[in-house]
Amino acid sequence: MKALLIVYHSMTGGTLQMAQAAAEGASTETSLQVRLLRAPDAGASDLMRADGYIFATPENLAAISGLMKDFFDRTYYAVLERLNGRPYATLICAGSDGQNAARQIERIATGWRLKPVAPALIICTHAQTPEAILRPKQIRPEDLQSCTEAGAAMAAGLVLGIF
Repeated sequence: MKALLIVYHSMTGGTLQMAQAAAEGASTETSLQVRLLRAPDAGASDLMRADGYIFATPENLAAISGLMKDFFDRTYYAVLERLNGRPYATLICAGSDGQNAARQIERIATGWRLKPVAPALIICTHAQTPEAILRPKQIRPEDLQSCTEAGAAMAAGLVLGIF
């Protein structure tokens, strides 16, 4: 059975909602195992057991979150040259634009020689004040639908052997 690993970090709930929506979309493929793991709980063995990945992170200070970076730091060399060609997608919950966070994940994935299956999906919350940034997020239904569709597309590609 093929496996999809979704690794995420969320501080205010927005990225969690996005990751859960992607997992829900991917779960429509009954012949695929979908694992949703918090970045602190995910390790190299989890990466090795998966056939594809979705990485979901908030944009913090124009970068991936610290705990997402910690995940990559802890696992990078342990799986280097062992994930080549596997597909991945990225979900970013951004306050402003999310482009740098997307670039950071792209560079890490390039080092792992992963294959992107779509441009990073960046959902912008427009949180710009300290209060808005720290407030729990509620992702709009249409944006969650985009995450669900991304998960479903990844799952279908894995099951059909397209990726």
